[in-house]
Amino acid sequence: MKKYQLFLTLSLFLVWVGCESPITEPNTTMYFGGDILTMVGDAPEYAEALVEKEGKILFVGSMEEAMAKAGKGHQMIDLQGKTLVPGFIDGHAHFGAFGAQAITANLLAAPDGNCNSIDELIAELKRWHNENGIEKTQGWIIGMGFDDAVLAEKRFPTRHDLDQVSTEVPVMTVHISGHFTSVNTKGLEVLGITADTPNPNGGLIRREQDGKTPNGVLEELAAIPGMIKAITPGTPELNDLYLDAGQKMAASFGYTTAQEGRAMTNHEQLADYAERGKFYLDVNSYIDYSFPQYLRSKWYSRQYTNHYRIAGLKLTLDGSPQGRTAWRTTPYLLPPDGQEKGYSGYPAIADDEEVRSIVDSAFANNWQLLTHCNGDAAADQLFRALNSAAEKYGNEDRRNVLIHGQLIRMDQLDSLKKYEVVASLFPMHTFYWGDWYKEIIGPEKANQISPIKSALSKGIHVTSHTDAPVAFPNLMMILHTSVNRVSRSGSVMGESERLTPYEAMKAITIWGAWQHFEEDSKGTLEEGKLADLVILERNPLKVDPMTLKDIRVLETIKEGKSIYKRE
Repeated sequence: MKKYQLFLTLSLFLVWVGCESPITEPNTTMYFGGDILTMVGDAPEYAEALVEKEGKILFVGSMEEAMAKAGKGHQMIDLQGKTLVPGFIDGHAHFGAFGAQAITANLLAAPDGNCNSIDELIAELKRWHNENGIEKTQGWIIGMGFDDAVLAEKRFPTRHDLDQVSTEVPVMTVHISGHFTSVNTKGLEVLGITADTPNPNGGLIRREQDGKTPNGVLEELAAIPGMIKAITPGTPELNDLYLDAGQKMAASFGYTTAQEGRAMTNHEQLADYAERGKFYLDVNSYIDYSFPQYLRSKWYSRQYTNHYRIAGLKLTLDGSPQGRTAWRTTPYLLPPDGQEKGYSGYPAIADDEEVRSIVDSAFANNWQLLTHCNGDAAADQLFRALNSAAEKYGNEDRRNVLIHGQLIRMDQLDSLKKYEVVASLFPMHTFYWGDWYKEIIGPEKANQISPIKSALSKGIHVTSHTDAPVAFPNLMMILHTSVNRVSRSGSVMGESERLTPYEAMKAITIWGAWQHFEEDSKGTLEEGKLADLVILERNPLKVDPMTLKDIRVLETIKEGKSIYKRE
């Protein structure tokens, strides 16, 4: 095989020498010798070669034409049987927290971590603290990713558990959903939470048996403000450290475009990082509705400035389905600690008029709206607001996005179609929490979570996402779960909702580009588009689907420049 490749390359070189190439092209690169999957069209298309020049794709097609187009003196990269695909575009994630995921203690359960019990979580926090101290984490011992659905004890760690890590230093563990934290007694003191502290609107402070004393577990808006403060770097030097680590992590998983899916004041850190020319990935931010002033800055644009832009407005209407704060029209079969039978979650914003006002502002200003809805009651609330806004302002090519949609009802897919809402769904839940959903909502509804194939069949634009740092920003896991929908225990979670491998690839390439209004420059390998490329060790369309999660990114290339290469 190697002799044949050498012969082919030599033959093409001789053909090229015989052609008239008017100029030398030292800044031109040709890729050949592997599967070059263009992602153009409804069925897979391959090219023999791709030519990149000055950050853009100059040509995609045959080797002979590629040699002529590349000109003299170009660089040739033999893929050696590997696969070249467009750069990956996650439908939804929280890029601003990638650095925190990389720097803080990893509390994920297997296969992404080693915390499968509360004892292991405590041991990991101690180990991390001994090795890292608290200088990088604003004085806290912090870990991210614990999962009560997987922990052997099937519960959240409390302040009493975390007091075993330290009674002198505040300790915070962030739930895998990002919607809860557990803190130790010192952490409650630092956050100013006492027995007299009322529950905030849209949040809950869990209490001990006396009904007053906080047990250390904080839900939704009782947790999120303190969490954001704790994981946000406190100095410019730490900000760079976190964002450097986040970019490195993203590039290692094949990202060429990343999303900050709920920017608050951290937009200022992202903008400063961009001003100083530090970004090499494209990062788009969706600004939380409580900070609309940022959308009136120079950063709100369809065009990137130094690889950063504000893309639209973020609205959050409920919580986490696996954490059972997602707002449903029917009760959970297994209510969380402290809740009675009949509990069905709760809204983040209870007042419909407030939601209508926020959606109206997005429509009036032509801001793309990214809305977090997990429960069907939250989706109903969104559709009521969309109906009102569309009647006032029209609804042409807004590309508003519903994020997650785990517990959306099948009849609500028609509303997504009616209001032309992109469904960015989350099939990764089928692996991580499929077995848990059977317990909390029942097997039938569990098989319908993230009904991405049904949405696609109705003509709805779909994408998929990692929601990282909910899980690692591993886009191969998106492929694996979208195609297989197999839980941790091996159960198939809704066979009829499986995507084909090609559809799953589209969900993180061209469909992701379309969602972000970037389909003219990204998402496929076509002449004139940015040379955002990923080299994979194997072709996702040609492997056993159950091995998709094991495919590794070998190299990530952003606008012709290598930004990550596996050792």
